Amino acid sequence: MELEGLFHPIPVLWQQWPCARFSPWFWSKQVNINHILHIDKPNPRELGVDNFYSFETWGSQLNDFCKDVIGDKAFFICNSIGGLVGLQAAILEPQLCRGILLLNISLRMLHITKQPWFGRPLIKAFQNLLRNTELGKFFFKSVATPEAVKNILCQCYYDTSQVTDELVQAILLPGLEPGAVDVFLEFICYSAGPLPEELLPQVKCPVLVAWGDKDPWEPIELGRAYGKFDTVEDFVVLPNVGHCPQDEAPHLVNPLVESFVARHANV
Repeated sequence: MELEGLFHPIPVLWQQWPCARFSPWFWSKQVNINHILHIDKPNPRELGVDNFYSFETWGSQLNDFCKDVIGDKAFFICNSIGGLVGLQAAILEPQLCRGILLLNISLRMLHITKQPWFGRPLIKAFQNLLRNTELGKFFFKSVATPEAVKNILCQCYYDTSQVTDELVQAILLPGLEPGAVDVFLEFICYSAGPLPEELLPQVKCPVLVAWGDKDPWEPIELGRAYGKFDTVEDFVVLPNVGHCPQDEAPHLVNPLVESFVARHANV
């Protein structure tokens, strides 16, 4: 995606929360979309390694995408768990990121450090059960259906009219590809790694945080704390919007993107 700058197009990479694939796709109702692409997630079982996926891995993928596909540094517009990927990418190779706009970044409430000490062994055991038994595949099969995806989206979208068949299929289809179940289980069992509050102080580029105030998964009352970091230039409340503002309220998000890019186009 590119926004016309003063003298040349400025790359803007939209990154959705990763499900079965790491997908910087976006809808035509968004700002001047030029390309719809996705970056494959390797199957960890094919690689023969455990704990392959981490924010360092995803961040490196994002940076490689900038270098190999975009061929330039870019602005990262990130939603949900993708916000941590954008932050990690900017820390790993700061010369590739012009700025980051975080939309309802994941609070990572299921992170192991945010669980009571007595519950941590149980969480670990349950994750191992999902990853190493047929239970995980059964769970994935139960959610990898149009009906289940739509129900999940209707929980986190305040404006459920935005949960269209097109959106459901765009999220579901990568999950039907070979190896998707292993990638999915690797992702949902990843409860370690950095937290947003650990990454934000390390970022050198401009950061803007925006939050839909009706998000049932990532409460804005907790998210407001991120606006107090020195690296964050502002915290913007998006009224009557749920977890995915870029889909629910492009009329609110697009002007934020345009003004953010204009302010920092020379970074």
